Amino acid sequence: MDAIWWIVWSGICAVGSGALVFFVMQSRMEVLLSRQREELTEARTALAAQKEALEDSVRHAHETAKRKALDEFLADIRVEERSYTREHKAFFLTKKSLVRQERIYFRNIPLSNWVEQEVPIEEGADIEKLAQTVNIFLNQGLLGEDLQGESRLVDAVLDAATTPVRKLLR
Repeated sequence: MDAIWWIVWSGICAVGSGALVFFVMQSRMEVLLSRQREELTEARTALAAQKEALEDSVRHAHETAKRKALDEFLADIRVEERSYTREHKAFFLTKKSLVRQERIYFRNIPLSNWVEQEVPIEEGADIEKLAQTVNIFLNQGLLGEDLQGESRLVDAVLDAATTPVRKLLR
């Protein structure tokens, strides 16, 4: 009976030490798994931050390109001006008026027809000064530093460009 007792006792010790090794290894694997999960979480947050920074830089580059294209477009737009005096004679009365004509150009392509404005001239008035003050497309106002001026210039260009199309559609 003593031999069986030693065999059973050695089996119980083997099963107990096996169970102990199993639980120790299980806890060790859980620790390794938790470390890997932490590393994975850190990598994901770093990747998310990098993705967000990349999206911001792409958005900034896109806005810069749009702004540069608009600036180049506005730099290519110019206003051609001409003025002359017109006399209206009726019996003994002669009326003088300054006729100012302007049109918008994109590079060398006219975007609008001649827009004419007629201003009566008083006796002794400086015609050159009057011609400078009377503008249809205000150069300083349209091409100024403010954003409202740029939008007025774009509106004027679009109106001038779509006027012939509107006439055709009528």
